[in-house]
Amino acid sequence: MRLLCLILFCCALFAKGGYAQKSSAVRKLEQQRKEALADIEQTNQLLQETSKSVKSSLNRLNLLSKQILSRKKVISLLNQELDEIEKELMTIQGEIRRLRGQLCEKQENYGKSMRGLYKRHSAQDKLLFVLSAETFSQSLRRIRYLQEYADWQKRQAKEIIAKQQEIDLKKQEMEKTRAEKRALLGTRQEESKKLQSEEAVQKEEVQQLNKKQKDLKAELRKKQKQAEALNRQIEKLIAEEIARAEAEARAAREKAERAAREQAAKRKSSGGNTADKPMREERVAATKGGYAMTKEERQLSDNFGSNRGKLPYPVTGRYTVVATFGEQQHSELKYVRTSNSGIDIQTAPGADARAVFNGVVTRVFVVPGYNNSVIVRHGNYLTVYSNLSQVYVKAGDAVSTRQALGKIYSDPEEGQATILHFQLWKEKTKLNPLPWLD
Repeated sequence: MRLLCLILFCCALFAKGGYAQKSSAVRKLEQQRKEALADIEQTNQLLQETSKSVKSSLNRLNLLSKQILSRKKVISLLNQELDEIEKELMTIQGEIRRLRGQLCEKQENYGKSMRGLYKRHSAQDKLLFVLSAETFSQSLRRIRYLQEYADWQKRQAKEIIAKQQEIDLKKQEMEKTRAEKRALLGTRQEESKKLQSEEAVQKEEVQQLNKKQKDLKAELRKKQKQAEALNRQIEKLIAEEIARAEAEARAAREKAERAAREQAAKRKSSGGNTADKPMREERVAATKGGYAMTKEERQLSDNFGSNRGKLPYPVTGRYTVVATFGEQQHSELKYVRTSNSGIDIQTAPGADARAVFNGVVTRVFVVPGYNNSVIVRHGNYLTVYSNLSQVYVKAGDAVSTRQALGKIYSDPEEGQATILHFQLWKEKTKLNPLPWLD
Protein backbone atom coordinates (compact mmCIF):
# COMPACT_ATOMS: atom_id res chain seq x y z
CA MET A 1 0.00 0.00 0.00
CA ARG A 2 2.90 2.36 0.78
CA LEU A 3 4.38 1.70 -2.63
CA LEU A 4 1.08 2.53 -4.32
CA CYS A 5 0.78 5.84 -2.40
CA LEU A 6 4.35 6.75 -3.35
CA ILE A 7 3.72 6.01 -7.01
CA LEU A 8 0.49 8.06 -7.03
CA PHE A 9 2.24 10.98 -5.31
CA CYS A 10 5.10 10.96 -7.82
CA CYS A 11 2.66 10.81 -10.74
CA ALA A 12 0.63 13.71 -9.41
CA LEU A 13 3.80 15.73 -8.76
CA PHE A 14 5.11 15.02 -12.26
CA ALA A 15 1.81 15.98 -13.85
CA LYS A 16 1.56 19.22 -11.86
CA GLY A 17 5.17 20.20 -12.53
CA GLY A 18 4.88 19.48 -16.25
CA TYR A 19 1.73 21.56 -16.55
CA ALA A 20 3.30 24.53 -14.72
CA GLN A 21 6.31 24.43 -17.00
CA LYS A 22 4.18 24.32 -20.16
CA SER A 23 1.82 27.07 -19.04
CA SER A 24 4.56 29.56 -18.08
CA ALA A 25 4.36 30.98 -21.61
CA VAL A 26 0.60 31.37 -21.22
CA ARG A 27 1.01 33.11 -17.87
CA LYS A 28 3.53 35.53 -19.38
CA LEU A 29 1.17 36.34 -22.27
CA GLU A 30 -1.71 36.76 -19.82
CA GLN A 31 0.34 39.30 -17.82
CA GLN A 32 1.14 41.25 -20.98
CA ARG A 33 -2.56 41.21 -21.88
CA LYS A 34 -3.48 42.61 -18.44
CA GLU A 35 -0.95 45.42 -18.90
CA ALA A 36 -2.38 46.25 -22.35
CA LEU A 37 -5.90 46.30 -20.90
CA ALA A 38 -4.70 48.63 -18.14
CA ASP A 39 -3.31 50.96 -20.84
CA ILE A 40 -6.69 50.90 -22.58
CA GLU A 41 -8.54 51.76 -19.36
CA GLN A 42 -6.10 54.57 -18.65
CA THR A 43 -6.44 55.99 -22.17
CA ASN A 44 -10.23 55.74 -21.97
CA GLN A 45 -10.26 57.79 -18.74
CA LEU A 46 -8.06 60.45 -20.34
CA LEU A 47 -10.37 60.53 -23.38
CA GLN A 48 -13.31 61.28 -21.09
CA GLU A 49 -11.35 64.24 -19.67
CA THR A 50 -10.64 65.70 -23.13
CA SER A 51 -13.25 67.78 -24.96
CA LYS A 52 -14.10 67.41 -28.66
CA SER A 53 -13.09 70.97 -29.61
CA VAL A 54 -10.75 71.74 -32.50
CA LYS A 55 -8.05 72.80 -30.03
CA SER A 56 -7.79 69.35 -28.47
CA SER A 57 -8.90 67.34 -31.51
CA LEU A 58 -5.48 65.95 -32.38
CA ASN A 59 -4.94 64.87 -28.79
CA ARG A 60 -8.28 63.05 -28.85
CA LEU A 61 -7.43 61.40 -32.14
CA ASN A 62 -4.01 60.35 -30.84
CA LEU A 63 -5.63 58.91 -27.71
CA LEU A 64 -8.13 56.98 -29.85
CA SER A 65 -5.32 55.67 -32.07
CA LYS A 66 -3.36 54.60 -29.00
CA GLN A 67 -6.46 52.87 -27.61
CA ILE A 68 -7.00 51.01 -30.89
CA LEU A 69 -3.34 49.91 -31.03
CA SER A 70 -3.58 48.63 -27.45
CA ARG A 71 -6.80 46.78 -28.30
CA LYS A 72 -5.13 45.15 -31.32
CA LYS A 73 -2.25 44.15 -29.06
CA VAL A 74 -4.73 42.52 -26.65
CA ILE A 75 -6.28 40.53 -29.50
CA SER A 76 -2.84 39.51 -30.77
CA LEU A 77 -1.85 38.34 -27.28
CA LEU A 78 -5.14 36.41 -27.01
CA ASN A 79 -4.33 34.66 -30.28
CA GLN A 80 -0.89 33.75 -28.96
CA GLU A 81 -2.42 32.44 -25.74
CA LEU A 82 -4.85 30.31 -27.73
CA ASP A 83 -1.95 28.91 -29.80
CA GLU A 84 -0.05 28.03 -26.62
CA ILE A 85 -3.11 26.36 -25.08
CA GLU A 86 -3.71 24.39 -28.29
CA LYS A 87 -0.11 23.15 -28.06
CA GLU A 88 -0.72 22.16 -24.43
CA LEU A 89 -3.87 20.26 -25.40
CA MET A 90 -1.99 18.35 -28.09
CA THR A 91 0.80 17.55 -25.60
CA ILE A 92 -1.67 16.33 -22.97
CA GLN A 93 -3.55 14.21 -25.54
CA GLY A 94 -0.23 12.66 -26.61
CA GLU A 95 0.62 11.89 -22.98
CA ILE A 96 -2.80 10.28 -22.45
CA ARG A 97 -2.28 8.08 -25.54
CA ARG A 98 1.17 7.08 -24.28
CA LEU A 99 -0.16 6.30 -20.79
CA ARG A 100 -3.04 4.28 -22.21
CA GLY A 101 -0.58 2.26 -24.30
CA GLN A 102 1.49 1.55 -21.22
CA LEU A 103 -1.64 0.64 -19.27
CA CYS A 104 -2.80 -1.80 -21.97
CA GLU A 105 0.64 -3.41 -22.07
CA LYS A 106 0.71 -3.84 -18.28
CA GLN A 107 -2.87 -5.18 -18.22
CA GLU A 108 -2.04 -7.67 -20.96
CA ASN A 109 1.12 -8.89 -19.19
CA TYR A 110 -0.73 -9.13 -15.90
CA GLY A 111 -3.57 -11.05 -17.53
CA LYS A 112 -1.16 -13.55 -19.06
CA SER A 113 0.56 -14.11 -15.74
CA MET A 114 -2.76 -14.62 -13.93
CA ARG A 115 -4.00 -17.08 -16.52
CA GLY A 116 -0.75 -19.02 -16.25
CA LEU A 117 -1.04 -18.97 -12.48
CA TYR A 118 -4.53 -20.47 -12.53
CA LYS A 119 -3.44 -23.18 -14.97
CA ARG A 120 -0.26 -24.30 -13.27
CA HIS A 121 0.30 -22.89 -9.85
CA SER A 122 -1.86 -24.68 -7.40
CA ALA A 123 -0.35 -25.23 -3.96
CA GLN A 124 0.48 -28.85 -4.92
CA ASP A 125 2.19 -27.74 -8.15
CA LYS A 126 4.33 -25.25 -6.23
CA LEU A 127 5.35 -27.93 -3.72
CA LEU A 128 6.25 -30.42 -6.46
CA PHE A 129 8.19 -27.67 -8.26
CA VAL A 130 10.32 -27.12 -5.13
CA LEU A 131 10.73 -30.80 -4.17
CA SER A 132 11.72 -31.90 -7.69
CA ALA A 133 14.93 -29.90 -7.42
CA GLU A 134 18.13 -31.93 -7.75
CA THR A 135 19.94 -30.11 -4.91
CA PHE A 136 19.01 -28.26 -1.75
CA SER A 137 20.42 -24.98 -3.06
CA GLN A 138 18.34 -25.38 -6.22
CA SER A 139 15.25 -25.85 -4.01
CA LEU A 140 16.08 -22.56 -2.24
CA ARG A 141 16.47 -20.76 -5.56
CA ARG A 142 13.05 -22.12 -6.70
CA ILE A 143 11.43 -20.94 -3.47
CA ARG A 144 12.99 -17.47 -3.98
CA TYR A 145 11.81 -17.44 -7.62
CA LEU A 146 8.23 -18.20 -6.57
CA GLN A 147 8.36 -15.40 -3.99
CA GLU A 148 9.77 -12.90 -6.52
CA TYR A 149 7.15 -13.94 -9.07
CA ALA A 150 4.38 -13.35 -6.54
CA ASP A 151 5.89 -9.94 -5.64
CA TRP A 152 6.12 -9.03 -9.35
CA GLN A 153 2.41 -9.81 -9.80
CA LYS A 154 1.55 -7.56 -6.83
CA ARG A 155 3.70 -4.75 -8.26
CA GLN A 156 2.03 -5.11 -11.64
CA ALA A 157 -1.39 -4.77 -10.05
CA LYS A 158 -0.31 -1.64 -8.15
CA GLU A 159 1.32 -0.12 -11.26
CA ILE A 160 -1.87 -0.67 -13.26
CA ILE A 161 -3.88 1.19 -10.61
CA ALA A 162 -1.28 4.00 -10.52
CA LYS A 163 -1.22 4.31 -14.33
CA GLN A 164 -5.01 4.57 -14.39
CA GLN A 165 -4.82 7.32 -11.75
CA GLU A 166 -2.25 9.17 -13.85
CA ILE A 167 -4.52 8.99 -16.90
CA ASP A 168 -7.39 10.39 -14.84
CA LEU A 169 -5.19 13.31 -13.72
CA LYS A 170 -4.24 14.05 -17.31
CA LYS A 171 -7.90 13.99 -18.32
CA GLN A 172 -8.72 16.53 -15.60
CA GLU A 173 -5.84 18.69 -16.77
CA MET A 174 -7.09 18.52 -20.34
CA GLU A 175 -10.62 19.54 -19.32
CA LYS A 176 -9.24 22.52 -17.40
CA THR A 177 -7.17 23.57 -20.41
CA ARG A 178 -10.18 23.23 -22.72
CA ALA A 179 -12.23 25.42 -20.34
CA GLU A 180 -9.45 28.07 -20.48
CA LYS A 181 -9.53 27.88 -24.26
CA ARG A 182 -13.31 28.39 -24.37
CA ALA A 183 -13.01 31.40 -22.00
CA LEU A 184 -10.26 32.94 -24.14
CA LEU A 185 -12.31 32.49 -27.31
CA GLY A 186 -15.17 34.37 -25.63
CA THR A 187 -12.80 37.13 -24.48
CA ARG A 188 -11.35 37.46 -27.98
CA GLN A 189 -14.83 37.86 -29.42
CA GLU A 190 -15.63 40.62 -26.88
CA GLU A 191 -12.35 42.44 -27.61
CA SER A 192 -13.00 42.26 -31.36
CA LYS A 193 -16.39 43.90 -30.86
CA LYS A 194 -14.81 46.67 -28.77
CA LEU A 195 -12.17 47.19 -31.46
CA GLN A 196 -14.85 47.59 -34.14
CA SER A 197 -16.66 50.11 -31.94
CA GLU A 198 -13.49 52.13 -31.29
CA GLU A 199 -12.56 52.14 -34.99
CA ALA A 200 -16.05 53.45 -35.78
CA VAL A 201 -15.62 56.29 -33.24
CA GLN A 202 -12.20 57.10 -34.71
CA LYS A 203 -13.63 57.18 -38.23
CA GLU A 204 -16.42 59.52 -37.11
CA GLU A 205 -13.97 61.91 -35.44
CA VAL A 206 -11.75 61.92 -38.53
CA GLN A 207 -14.78 62.83 -40.66
CA GLN A 208 -15.65 65.66 -38.27
CA LEU A 209 -12.09 67.00 -38.39
CA ASN A 210 -12.04 66.84 -42.17
CA LYS A 211 -15.08 69.13 -42.14
CA LYS A 212 -13.18 71.54 -39.84
CA GLN A 213 -9.96 71.42 -41.85
CA LYS A 214 -9.58 75.21 -41.99
CA ASP A 215 -10.00 75.68 -38.22
CA LEU A 216 -7.68 72.74 -37.45
CA LYS A 217 -4.93 74.10 -39.71
CA ALA A 218 -5.21 77.50 -38.05
CA GLU A 219 -4.96 75.92 -34.60
CA LEU A 220 -1.92 73.89 -35.69
CA ARG A 221 -0.18 77.02 -37.03
CA LYS A 222 -0.83 78.75 -33.71
CA LYS A 223 0.59 75.81 -31.75
CA GLN A 224 3.62 75.62 -34.03
CA LYS A 225 4.42 79.31 -33.48
CA GLN A 226 4.14 78.82 -29.71
CA ALA A 227 6.43 75.78 -29.92
CA GLU A 228 8.98 77.71 -31.95
CA ALA A 229 8.91 80.54 -29.38
CA LEU A 230 9.50 78.01 -26.59
CA ASN A 231 12.45 76.47 -28.45
CA ARG A 232 14.00 79.88 -29.14
CA GLN A 233 13.74 80.74 -25.46
CA ILE A 234 15.30 77.41 -24.41
CA GLU A 235 18.13 77.82 -26.92
CA LYS A 236 18.76 81.37 -25.70
CA LEU A 237 18.89 80.26 -22.06
CA ILE A 238 21.21 77.35 -22.89
CA ALA A 239 23.55 79.70 -24.79
CA GLU A 240 23.56 82.08 -21.80
CA GLU A 241 24.43 79.24 -19.42
CA ILE A 242 27.25 78.03 -21.68
CA ALA A 243 28.62 81.58 -21.92
CA ARG A 244 28.39 82.05 -18.13
CA ALA A 245 30.16 78.73 -17.44
CA GLU A 246 32.87 79.57 -19.99
CA ALA A 247 33.35 83.03 -18.41
CA GLU A 248 33.73 81.40 -14.98
CA ALA A 249 36.21 78.90 -16.39
CA ARG A 250 38.20 81.68 -18.08
CA ALA A 251 38.21 83.78 -14.90
CA ALA A 252 39.37 80.75 -12.90
CA ARG A 253 42.18 80.10 -15.40
CA GLU A 254 43.35 83.72 -15.27
CA LYS A 255 43.26 83.69 -11.47
CA ALA A 256 45.21 80.44 -11.43
CA GLU A 257 47.80 81.88 -13.82
CA ARG A 258 48.21 85.01 -11.66
CA ALA A 259 48.55 82.86 -8.55
CA ALA A 260 51.18 80.72 -10.29
CA ARG A 261 53.19 83.81 -11.30
CA GLU A 262 52.97 85.19 -7.75
CA GLN A 263 54.13 81.88 -6.26
CA ALA A 264 57.01 81.69 -8.74
CA ALA A 265 58.07 85.24 -7.77
CA LYS A 266 57.89 84.39 -4.06
CA ARG A 267 59.97 81.23 -4.54
CA LYS A 268 62.58 83.21 -6.42
CA SER A 269 62.80 85.90 -3.75
CA SER A 270 62.87 83.40 -0.86
CA GLY A 271 65.31 81.03 -2.47
CA GLY A 272 62.70 78.40 -3.35
CA ASN A 273 61.40 77.80 0.18
CA THR A 274 57.75 78.84 -0.45
CA ALA A 275 55.24 75.98 -0.77
CA ASP A 276 52.78 76.03 -3.68
CA LYS A 277 49.12 76.64 -2.87
CA PRO A 278 46.69 73.97 -4.12
CA MET A 279 45.07 74.90 -7.45
CA ARG A 280 41.29 75.01 -7.84
CA GLU A 281 40.02 72.50 -10.35
CA GLU A 282 39.20 74.05 -13.71
CA ARG A 283 35.80 73.86 -15.41
CA VAL A 284 36.04 71.75 -18.59
CA ALA A 285 33.55 71.28 -21.44
CA ALA A 286 33.00 67.75 -22.81
CA THR A 287 32.72 69.14 -26.36
CA LYS A 288 34.05 72.23 -28.09
CA GLY A 289 31.72 75.14 -27.41
CA GLY A 290 29.82 73.08 -24.85
CA TYR A 291 28.95 73.70 -21.23
CA ALA A 292 32.10 73.92 -19.05
CA MET A 293 31.52 71.54 -16.13
CA THR A 294 32.99 71.17 -12.69
CA LYS A 295 34.16 67.76 -11.48
CA GLU A 296 30.81 67.22 -9.69
CA GLU A 297 28.89 68.20 -12.82
CA ARG A 298 30.93 65.81 -14.99
CA GLN A 299 30.14 62.97 -12.58
CA LEU A 300 26.44 63.92 -12.58
CA SER A 301 26.44 63.99 -16.38
CA ASP A 302 28.03 60.52 -16.54
CA ASN A 303 25.46 59.17 -14.08
CA PHE A 304 22.61 60.66 -16.08
CA GLY A 305 23.95 59.14 -19.32
CA SER A 306 24.34 55.69 -17.72
CA ASN A 307 20.65 55.77 -16.74
CA ARG A 308 19.33 55.89 -20.30
CA GLY A 309 16.16 53.77 -20.45
CA LYS A 310 15.78 53.83 -16.65
CA LEU A 311 14.53 57.37 -15.98
CA PRO A 312 11.04 57.67 -14.45
CA TYR A 313 8.30 59.43 -16.40
CA PRO A 314 8.21 63.15 -15.49
CA VAL A 315 4.59 63.07 -14.22
CA THR A 316 2.68 61.69 -11.26
CA GLY A 317 -0.38 59.43 -11.57
CA ARG A 318 -1.71 57.75 -14.70
CA TYR A 319 -0.44 59.06 -18.03
CA THR A 320 -0.12 58.41 -21.75
CA VAL A 321 2.07 59.95 -24.46
CA VAL A 322 -0.15 61.85 -26.92
CA ALA A 323 2.59 63.36 -29.13
CA THR A 324 6.03 61.95 -29.84
CA PHE A 325 9.39 63.48 -30.81
CA GLY A 326 10.28 64.73 -34.28
CA GLU A 327 8.42 65.44 -37.50
CA GLN A 328 5.54 63.12 -38.33
CA GLN A 329 2.82 62.73 -40.89
CA HIS A 330 -0.49 62.04 -39.14
CA SER A 331 -1.73 58.52 -39.91
CA GLU A 332 -5.40 59.52 -40.24
CA LEU A 333 -5.24 63.14 -41.45
CA LYS A 334 -3.12 63.40 -44.59
CA TYR A 335 -3.05 67.21 -44.49
CA VAL A 336 -1.62 67.24 -40.93
CA ARG A 337 2.13 67.13 -40.39
CA THR A 338 3.42 67.83 -36.89
CA SER A 339 6.83 68.68 -35.44
CA ASN A 340 7.70 68.20 -31.79
CA SER A 341 10.93 69.04 -29.96
CA GLY A 342 9.99 66.72 -27.12
CA ILE A 343 7.01 64.62 -26.09
CA ASP A 344 3.56 65.58 -24.80
CA ILE A 345 2.29 63.51 -21.88
CA GLN A 346 -1.38 63.66 -20.91
CA THR A 347 -2.19 62.87 -17.31
CA ALA A 348 -5.02 63.29 -14.80
CA PRO A 349 -6.02 66.75 -13.49
CA GLY A 350 -4.04 67.75 -10.42
CA ALA A 351 -0.91 65.84 -11.49
CA ASP A 352 2.58 67.20 -10.81
CA ALA A 353 5.62 67.40 -13.04
CA ARG A 354 8.56 65.66 -11.38
CA ALA A 355 12.31 65.61 -11.95
CA VAL A 356 13.57 62.56 -13.84
CA PHE A 357 17.01 62.73 -12.21
CA ASN A 358 19.12 64.60 -9.65
CA GLY A 359 20.10 68.06 -10.83
CA VAL A 360 19.94 71.82 -10.31
CA VAL A 361 17.14 74.16 -11.41
CA THR A 362 18.78 76.71 -13.69
CA ARG A 363 15.79 78.64 -15.05
CA VAL A 364 12.09 79.22 -14.45
CA PHE A 365 10.41 81.18 -17.25
CA VAL A 366 7.08 81.82 -18.99
CA VAL A 367 6.18 81.38 -22.68
CA PRO A 368 2.63 82.00 -24.04
CA GLY A 369 0.87 78.71 -24.77
CA TYR A 370 3.17 76.76 -22.44
CA ASN A 371 2.57 78.68 -19.19
CA ASN A 372 5.48 78.19 -16.74
CA SER A 373 8.54 76.18 -17.69
CA VAL A 374 11.39 74.78 -15.58
CA ILE A 375 14.86 73.80 -16.78
CA VAL A 376 16.86 71.32 -14.68
CA ARG A 377 20.57 70.81 -15.46
CA HIS A 378 22.18 67.37 -15.01
CA GLY A 379 25.80 68.15 -15.95
CA ASN A 380 25.70 68.81 -19.68
CA TYR A 381 22.21 67.26 -19.99
CA LEU A 382 19.10 69.40 -19.48
CA THR A 383 15.45 68.46 -18.98
CA VAL A 384 12.62 70.93 -19.66
CA TYR A 385 9.17 70.75 -18.05
CA SER A 386 6.60 73.05 -19.70
CA ASN A 387 2.91 73.92 -19.22
CA LEU A 388 2.92 74.28 -15.44
CA SER A 389 0.25 76.30 -13.66
CA GLN A 390 2.29 76.40 -10.43
CA VAL A 391 6.04 76.08 -9.81
CA TYR A 392 7.37 74.64 -6.54
CA VAL A 393 11.07 75.38 -7.14
CA LYS A 394 13.31 78.33 -8.05
CA ALA A 395 16.57 78.83 -9.93
CA GLY A 396 19.51 77.47 -7.95
CA ASP A 397 17.54 74.77 -6.13
CA ALA A 398 19.05 71.28 -6.05
CA VAL A 399 16.40 68.68 -6.87
CA SER A 400 16.34 64.90 -6.55
CA THR A 401 14.86 62.16 -8.73
CA ARG A 402 11.03 62.17 -8.64
CA GLN A 403 10.87 65.46 -6.74
CA ALA A 404 7.77 67.51 -7.64
CA LEU A 405 8.65 70.64 -9.65
CA GLY A 406 5.19 72.09 -10.20
CA LYS A 407 1.54 71.40 -10.98
CA ILE A 408 0.66 70.68 -14.61
CA TYR A 409 -1.85 73.10 -16.12
CA SER A 410 -5.40 71.75 -16.62
CA ASP A 411 -7.27 73.59 -19.39
CA PRO A 412 -10.84 74.28 -18.18
CA GLU A 413 -12.00 74.90 -21.76
CA GLU A 414 -10.73 71.51 -22.89
CA GLY A 415 -12.40 69.25 -20.32
CA GLN A 416 -9.52 69.71 -17.86
CA ALA A 417 -7.03 68.23 -20.35
CA THR A 418 -3.70 68.11 -18.44
CA ILE A 419 -0.65 67.88 -20.71
CA LEU A 420 3.04 68.22 -19.82
CA HIS A 421 5.46 69.14 -22.61
CA PHE A 422 8.79 67.48 -21.81
CA GLN A 423 12.12 67.99 -23.57
CA LEU A 424 15.61 66.53 -23.19
CA TRP A 425 18.79 68.27 -24.40
CA LYS A 426 22.49 67.45 -24.41
CA GLU A 427 24.45 70.67 -24.76
CA LYS A 428 22.68 72.39 -27.71
CA THR A 429 21.20 69.20 -29.21
CA LYS A 430 17.59 68.06 -28.73
CA LEU A 431 17.19 64.35 -27.93
CA ASN A 432 14.20 62.03 -28.18
CA PRO A 433 13.13 61.57 -24.53
CA LEU A 434 11.22 58.27 -25.01
CA PRO A 435 14.28 55.94 -25.21
CA TRP A 436 15.53 57.48 -21.95
CA LEU A 437 12.34 56.82 -19.97
CA ASP A 438 11.41 53.56 -18.28
